[in-house]
Amino acid sequence: MFTGIIESVGTLQAITPKGEDISVTVNVGQLDMSDVKLGDSIATNGVCLTVVAMTEQTYTADLSLETLKRTGFVNYKAGDKVNLEKAMLPTTRFGGHIVSGHVDAVGEIIERHQTGRAIEFWIQLPQTLAKYVVEKGSITVDGISLTVNDIRKNAFKLTIVPHTAAETTMDNFSVGQKVNLEVDVIARYLERLVIGQKEEQPESSVTMDLLAKSGFLN
Repeated sequence: MFTGIIESVGTLQAITPKGEDISVTVNVGQLDMSDVKLGDSIATNGVCLTVVAMTEQTYTADLSLETLKRTGFVNYKAGDKVNLEKAMLPTTRFGGHIVSGHVDAVGEIIERHQTGRAIEFWIQLPQTLAKYVVEKGSITVDGISLTVNDIRKNAFKLTIVPHTAAETTMDNFSVGQKVNLEVDVIARYLERLVIGQKEEQPESSVTMDLLAKSGFLN
């Protein structure tokens, strides 16, 4: 589990094909690797990756075909910058929101505007995800926990302050760029809870309620 608060910007050092899968090696930049061990998770542009090899300055992880299909990694190349966050600890300050590192879909930046010192982005997302995005709610974009400031039918607006732009890859975001999206997991759980309750509702009880309201059971 992660919080969406980026700890370092790293660089994709190598991308190695492994049949239909790939292996990536990431130079971690300023990320402290002293407490990382094999098998640990590091969110890489919002994708939860398992460390299978490491040095003081790098880690290597394997990506399955499923991950490639559902994330922007299919278009990445050596030299690209990536946002990094180690898995949270029980003692971690919870500065963002609950982030699983399981990307829901890939979105596209469709607008970028400078507004004072801030940068405004409009990001288009698949219609199937639009229902989970609400104004002033949380969303994860390339691993960054962000607040939605406005919504359209299939797009949402972000207002990025200078600190966030400087400490992440967002300062280099451009129109047409693809980004990894993870919607707020709480919204998904609430949806499943409501659907589950409807599925468990016996048809007979609905009929009985209607009969009672009609006075037939009095």
